[in-house]
Amino acid sequence: MSIFLLNGIVKPEWTDYNKHMNLAFYIHLFDSAWETVLKKFNMGENSAIKEKKTTFAVESHTTYDGEVREGDEIEMTLLYLDHDKKRLLYKLAMHHKLKKYLAATTEVCSLYVDLNLRKVTNIEDEKINRINNFILENKNNFNPGNLCLNHKLKK
Repeated sequence: MSIFLLNGIVKPEWTDYNKHMNLAFYIHLFDSAWETVLKKFNMGENSAIKEKKTTFAVESHTTYDGEVREGDEIEMTLLYLDHDKKRLLYKLAMHHKLKKYLAATTEVCSLYVDLNLRKVTNIEDEKINRINNFILENKNNFNPGNLCLNHKLKK
């Protein structure tokens, strides 16, 4: 099980001389999918602009499991989410939409940052509550498989 985030189509400019999507664009698509989750918690672009607080990815583990090529439609899903008072840990998956195979996963540890100070800060209670409610509502859909970065959380 997983939680649907968005669909995309591999653009010609995202492919390399191997005729498949270049690794930089896997990360681009994962980042775009994660932004849809951050919006739910008021921690994305609007928060960065208005509140001067957002997240910075500090470590990731990405797997490339199946090739995607120009014109392939992909589906991005959330496999797992957890947090502590300053960190978010999440895992996303990319599947080939028509053929249903796993193309890639990424697991990321992000820090919550005060942009005025450029320092890590505690996530506000209101945002923690949004995250906790989301986790509670969706925990039956989480299917992280093996996690590499879970030890980064300080609970």
